Amino acid sequence: MTVRPVDGAGDTKAFVKLAWDLNRDDPHWVPPLKAEVHGLLDPGSNPWFEHGEARFFLAERDGKLVGRISAQVDQLVLAAPAERGGGSGTGQWGMLEAADEAVAHALIDCAEEWLRGRGMTRSLGPFSLSIWDEPGLLVRGFDHSPTVMMGHNKADYEGWVESAGYRGVKDLFTYDLDVTQTMPPLVQRIVSMGERNEHIEVRRVDKSRFDEEAAIILGILNDAWSDNWGFIPLTDAEIAYAGKKLKPIVFEDLIRIAEVDREPVAFMITLPDLNELTRDFDGRLFPFNWAKLLWRLRNPKVRTMRVPLMGVVKRLQTSRLASQLAFMMIEYIRRDAIARYGAVRGEIGWILDDNMGMRSIAETIDSHVNRIYRIYEKTL
Repeated sequence: MTVRPVDGAGDTKAFVKLAWDLNRDDPHWVPPLKAEVHGLLDPGSNPWFEHGEARFFLAERDGKLVGRISAQVDQLVLAAPAERGGGSGTGQWGMLEAADEAVAHALIDCAEEWLRGRGMTRSLGPFSLSIWDEPGLLVRGFDHSPTVMMGHNKADYEGWVESAGYRGVKDLFTYDLDVTQTMPPLVQRIVSMGERNEHIEVRRVDKSRFDEEAAIILGILNDAWSDNWGFIPLTDAEIAYAGKKLKPIVFEDLIRIAEVDREPVAFMITLPDLNELTRDFDGRLFPFNWAKLLWRLRNPKVRTMRVPLMGVVKRLQTSRLASQLAFMMIEYIRRDAIARYGAVRGEIGWILDDNMGMRSIAETIDSHVNRIYRIYEKTL
């Protein structure tokens, strides 16, 4: 077996395609859109490369590709506080696919060697390529498919990574919610009280003012998440890149901004599960699937909605108002998700294992942990 760096367009294509070769027999693996994966890997497209450097590797055995991995160094991670998962000497790896344990160890060894060559003393992963993409290794929840922008891997990977000397440093939870059920009586009372409070307004976003609304949400996000483990602020270029990708799947009634005395203080973003709409594409948009996707997005009917982001400004996070605003946004979006999109379930997250405020909100509305993703670390 040999492990070699990706070199050229042919190797990049093979790097992407390998996920199909190794996961096609998994009924819960959802083929990503190949164009999206190529865009993630392309320094000319992905603005992450303005502050990060990555190298991609392929493992080959007897003339057959059997694995892949990325290794990356992000200057923003190096500048982040150590207590937030960053700091000097912190390198990362991700995008691991391996046919067996020997392949996984060879790939991880190669990624670690590349990181050492750049002066890294700590290896953290997996990230594909950053915490804003697909962070963590799935360690619980293999019996159902992931929602949009969440990863999926075989159960074997957990043992393979740990036998390579890694220990878990942070767990990320997703919560499953039956949205057809009304909220618990306590939550209903809290929502009703908020509706009678003349100082509170929970409004839909206005897509015709997309850039302005995005700036409001990102301002709240940067404040609300600033102390969270792993938080890396998005650059202006990354914001523009993400906005361009997300705009087609943004629906006004699924994103809410909460205002107190006309000041935006909280938000909640909900997305239709795009995986349901693209699963039959087998990763291909062309020549005809792009038209199918546009048609399906005109009036999407999905079983599942995902809440990838929610935030309340830091000064309110320990107040009762924070949970009240969260419950109001959840309830309003829940109603519209059922009425317009035919949704029957929601998935909230990911949520950090130590984010007790958000976990309490998720548990109060009778949602339950359905998937756990783990981030590992190792001293190099």
